[in-house]
Amino acid sequence: MRGAVLRTRGLSKSFGALAVARSIDLDLERGARLGLIGPNGAGKTTFVNLLTGVVQPDAGSITLDGAPIERLSADARVRRGLVRTHQLNTLLAEETARDNIAIAIAERDGIGRRALRYGSRWRACHEEAARRLAEVGLADVADRRVSELAYGRQRLLEIGIALALSPRVLLLDEPAAGVPSAEAHAIHAMIERLPADVAVLMIEHDMELVFRFAREIVVLVQGAVLTRGTPGEIARDPKVRAVYLGRSVA
Repeated sequence: MRGAVLRTRGLSKSFGALAVARSIDLDLERGARLGLIGPNGAGKTTFVNLLTGVVQPDAGSITLDGAPIERLSADARVRRGLVRTHQLNTLLAEETARDNIAIAIAERDGIGRRALRYGSRWRACHEEAARRLAEVGLADVADRRVSELAYGRQRLLEIGIALALSPRVLLLDEPAAGVPSAEAHAIHAMIERLPADVAVLMIEHDMELVFRFAREIVVLVQGAVLTRGTPGEIARDPKVRAVYLGRSVA
C-alpha cells in the first residue's frame, strides 16, 4: 500500500492578480488518510477543483498512478478513479436513494441512460445499489426520494455514490458541513469505515473530525503548503497555531 497514487508538482493557479494555488507539491499514498486544513481563503476547495478538473492549472502537473491527468476532463478523471464529494450535495432530489446510486453505477459501467432501455442491466444496477446503500447504513430508505431524507442521510448517500464509482482516490469536501450534531456521528463512523485501500483526502473545518480521522495533515495558507505532519505535530506547531488552530488546541 506504499507509494503515491496521486501526486502534484508545482501546481499553480491565479485568477487575475490573485494567486490561489502557489506551486503546490503533494503526494497521497495508497490507503492514506490525509486532512487538508487552512483558514478561509487558503485555497483548499480550489486545490480540489484543480485535482478534479473543474479548474485548469496555469502550471504544474497532476499524476494518478504515475499517468498525467491534468489535461483530462473531470468525467475522465472519475473514470480513472479520482472521485469527490461536494461541500453542497449534488444529489437528484426527486429520485429515490436507490436510483441515485444506480444511475452512478450505470455511468461507471458506461451504459448511462441506455440502462433504462435494457431491463436486466438496470436491474443489475439496482441490485448493486441496494448493497451500496446497506454499506452506508441507508438500506431502510432505499425507496424514499432524496428530498424526503434528513440532511445527514443525504450526505451519507453522497458518500455511497462516491464509493459506487470505485475510487482509487476519494476527495471529501467538508463531508459533515451543515449536518446537525445529532446526525453527524453516522457520517463520522462511515468515514472511519472507508475501504483501507482507498486513498482519502479530506477538507474539513471541524478540527475534532480532522484530528480523529487523519494520520497526516497538510496546512494550506494563501494557496501554498505551510507544513505537513502528524496530528500531534500539527497541533504543536507554533506556525499553525498562529495562522489557524488557535491556542485552544492542545
